[in-house]
Formats: sequence, C-alpha cells, structure tokens
Amino acid sequence: MSSSEPSATRGLVFAVGAYGIWGLCLPIYMKALSNVSPLEIVGHRVIWAIPCGILLLWWQGALPALGRHLRDPRTVALASLTAALISLNWGVYVYAITSGQALAAALGYYINPLVNVLLGAVFLTERPDRTQGVAIALAAVGVAIMTARAGSLPWISLLLAGSFGTYGLLRKVVPVGATEGFTLEVLLLAGPALVLLALLPGGGPFHHTGVDMALLVGAGPLTATPLILYAAGARLLNYATIGILQYIVPTLIFLTAVFLFGEPFGLWQLVAFGFIWSALVVYSWSLLGSARARRQSRARPA
Repeated sequence: MSSSEPSATRGLVFAVGAYGIWGLCLPIYMKALSNVSPLEIVGHRVIWAIPCGILLLWWQGALPALGRHLRDPRTVALASLTAALISLNWGVYVYAITSGQALAAALGYYINPLVNVLLGAVFLTERPDRTQGVAIALAAVGVAIMTARAGSLPWISLLLAGSFGTYGLLRKVVPVGATEGFTLEVLLLAGPALVLLALLPGGGPFHHTGVDMALLVGAGPLTATPLILYAAGARLLNYATIGILQYIVPTLIFLTAVFLFGEPFGLWQLVAFGFIWSALVVYSWSLLGSARARRQSRARPA
C-alpha cells in the first residue's frame, strides 16, 4: 500500500461524513423544527455556531489569525458579502425543508456544480469545454420542464444554487481558511441575528423551552461539524473525487424527501430530474477526463 492510500482513505471518510450530515442528518433535524419559523432557526444557527468556531480555532491555535482578519477592512467587507450569501442560502434551505419542499432543495444542489461552471465562465474567464456545455444544456432543459409544469421558475432551487455558487466564487478571493472564514462569517452575522431574534414575535430570542430549544442550540454544532469534516477531507482528496462525492448531498436529500417525508414525485418531476441526472453524468465524465489528462501530463518525462 502506498503512503498516499491511508491519507486518501481518511479523506474519503471525512468527506463522506460531511456529506452524510448535510444530506441526511440536517434535513431530518430541520424537519423536526418545522413548528419554528425559518428565520428564527437561521438566527439560532448563527448564534450557536459561534462558540463552536471559536473553540475549533483555539484548538488549532488560529485565534490570533482571526483577530488579524477582523482588523483588515477589506477582508471584513468581503466576508460580510459571503456571510450575507450563506445566510440567504441557509434561510432558503430551511424554508424548503420545513415547508415540505425538500425535493426543490435537492434539485438546487444537483444543479449547483453546473451553476459554478457558468459563474466561472462569466467572472473568471474559465470557459467550459464542450462536454460541460452539453451538461449545462441538459440541466437547462430539466429546469425548463420544471418551470413549464409548475407555471413558474423553481425559485427555491435556483436561489439555493445561485447563492451557494456565488458564495463559493467570492470565497476564492477572501484570504482566509475554511474554519477562519466560517467563524468570521458567523461573528459578522451575530449582530443581525440577535436583532432578528429580538424582533420576531413570540417573546424574544430564547422563549422556546424543552426539545425545541435543545434542537435550536444543537443547530450550531450541526452547522460547524460537517464544515470541519469537509475541510479535512478536501485537503486529502483530489478535486475530481470531491466533485463526484458532492452529489451525495442532493441524492440523500432526494431520497429523504421521497421515502421519509413522503413528498410527491410524479412523472413530470421524474423527466425533469432525469435531464438533471444526465447532465451530472456528463459533467462527472468531464471531471474524470480532466483528472486523467492531468495525471498523464505529470507522468510524461520532461
């Protein structure tokens, strides 16, 4: 066994753990909070994620770096934008789950990689190759079918994909690591979250008791844990592997929506999802081909 194989195995365990939490545990957890408003859930999610992020940075010895970032106006300004985008993404996701539209959330995360390709082409001059162009076209047909059938755009799916794709694009230019960036974002969101919780009807930010309050507090660690696992896994796996594994999340959300939540899944949805799944097969083939070409290029003698 080569020395890289144990690292790759650990990376696979970390990444699958992160995707499993995002795709299975988080939807079930949020469904259990259906009697709480999505805005309130997001507010608590921000507040209770802060101690998790700070403890992790303390354990990593990275708290001084966080202080430096907080004193840099440019970093704070960029992080404020990414914080706004990720809070929008969280809010739409929670709304989708708690309102019985988990299938729309699954669709959003299925098309997210293809939205990333489009954003890269528009803002980073990363032109998609022919195979990726075919994948984008297939996904567009799937979205068009959903739109025609529903009579309106699948706004939940598009908002989830667009907000997370733009978040990822901006995070490329924020000069902070994954854990530092996450902690910086939730710190910047803390003030708005507290104001939001104070203004919501119901008796203040901490009026819940019993199971509901315990679940709201637990949303913080549940937000931070998969991020930590993902960051650890991404360091040990190649880009193509991460690109393929990311489909675990929408697949688990899809299966949870249909078989656990009992959301209706008819013929038109099957046709639309069929185009999306076909697009992802084509896109995955493109990723694997690119990875194969890079390996062959490295293997050639100089």
